Amino acid sequence: MDGQLILIDKPLTWTSFDVVKKLKYACKFKKIGHAGTLDPLATGLLILCTGKMTKQIDSYQAQEKEYTGTLVLGKTTPSVDLETGFDAEFAVDTLTPDAIQAAVSQLTGVIDQIPPIYSAVRVNGERLYERARRGETADNVDGGIKSRTITVSAFEVDLERFPEIDFRIVCSKGTYIRSLVRDLGLLLQNGAYLKTLRRTRIGDFRIEDADSVDGFIRKCRPIESLPA
Repeated sequence: MDGQLILIDKPLTWTSFDVVKKLKYACKFKKIGHAGTLDPLATGLLILCTGKMTKQIDSYQAQEKEYTGTLVLGKTTPSVDLETGFDAEFAVDTLTPDAIQAAVSQLTGVIDQIPPIYSAVRVNGERLYERARRGETADNVDGGIKSRTITVSAFEVDLERFPEIDFRIVCSKGTYIRSLVRDLGLLLQNGAYLKTLRRTRIGDFRIEDADSVDGFIRKCRPIESLPA
């Protein structure tokens, strides 16, 4: 086989590379890579390519993404998710649905976004998360963290469980959902962190068509071929 495209539902706490490594050895792929990183605390659709299909990775990475999840207003963490502990708390009783919707609107369309300090972006040859884990903040990164232009095609929020807010976001390549959450808190002169995140679509590929890691391994290594 020249190669194949694999859709996996990435488990919680696994890195994207963990999935690549597991399938590489379990299914004996000589060449395998993923098309777009998911944070360890995110779940959902991960595209992997094997063999000659790895040449298509860039084209899959460039496709539109869809995410669902839950953000929480009133608290912040340095990583903007639950990888790190809370570092600030804000009152939320003055926040109104209209104010929240207005802030969401400002984060929709073509916008400039600064990646979070806990990210794999390289600055002067070093990953930002490596600097963050040494205690550096975005304000003291040499040369600063450069913004990038992204497109948020849809940012829908459900305020039924306020201050927890369920959301659906459709966005372009390079979008950091944690940055959208961080910026929503800043626009509201408040704070926010990401509680859960799930990638549900990449281009025309949907999470409903993905296998679990173990489910795919069972396909590539039929039961009769597994050791007793």
